[in-house]
Amino acid sequence: MNTFQTTIQGNLVVISLDRGRSNAINHQMVKELAGCIKMLESDDSVCGVILTGKEGFFSSGIDLIEAYDYNEEQSREFWIDFLALQNTLTAFRKPLVAAISGHSPAGGCILAICCDYRVMAAGAFIIGLNEIPVGIIVPDIVFNLYSFWLGQRKAYQYLMEGKLLKVNEALEAGLIDEISGPENLMNAAVEKVKAYMKLNPVTWSESKLNLRKELIGKLKADQTDTLNKMLEQWWAPATRQGLQMMIQNLKSKNTAAN
Repeated sequence: MNTFQTTIQGNLVVISLDRGRSNAINHQMVKELAGCIKMLESDDSVCGVILTGKEGFFSSGIDLIEAYDYNEEQSREFWIDFLALQNTLTAFRKPLVAAISGHSPAGGCILAICCDYRVMAAGAFIIGLNEIPVGIIVPDIVFNLYSFWLGQRKAYQYLMEGKLLKVNEALEAGLIDEISGPENLMNAAVEKVKAYMKLNPVTWSESKLNLRKELIGKLKADQTDTLNKMLEQWWAPATRQGLQMMIQNLKSKNTAAN
């Protein structure tokens, strides 16, 4: 895989996102990650999975620099596959723990909230969904995912203002479940996933799917109408102008970092 690395630790697999400095999500990552998760689900030797990033970044979200240059067909295919990835992750039958190694806004946050448990590294990091300020219409399946953990009131308010939370705020809100020192992050994630793996796998997975049945059903629903509205707004002149400004800012930060 070109966008992440996998490490096998007995019957546990660690997926480490590895794309550039910030693990920005492009179409290739979406397709590779979906394929990997499906393969791990069908592999009886795998009993649990940890999804993590690199120091400082879990994932900065959608790669706006690349996505901006997608043509209309490429944009539609990307968003179809990204929405489908959320369902693939959420319906994964086996224990899936996020070891959030740094910043995790927007698409990074979405990957994390598909998991069963989230451990986040302590530090000056942020996590949350800021799609609306970016100019992306929030589909109802993202609201359903967010509200599954936060409750509808908080999810609605946070989404409508594009709120990004500091690590302690995320713990207090219920967006993450645990804070760990960066040096102990993987140990904490391994401890949690192994606690799940000690339980009867059939009982655990069937219970997970039962408890997520309504959520999974919503994620599987036809998203065509929502997608059409998202794409219409994505190509609107005002959105494109705003994206150009953000991309210029991102490029200047990347140049400074290099």
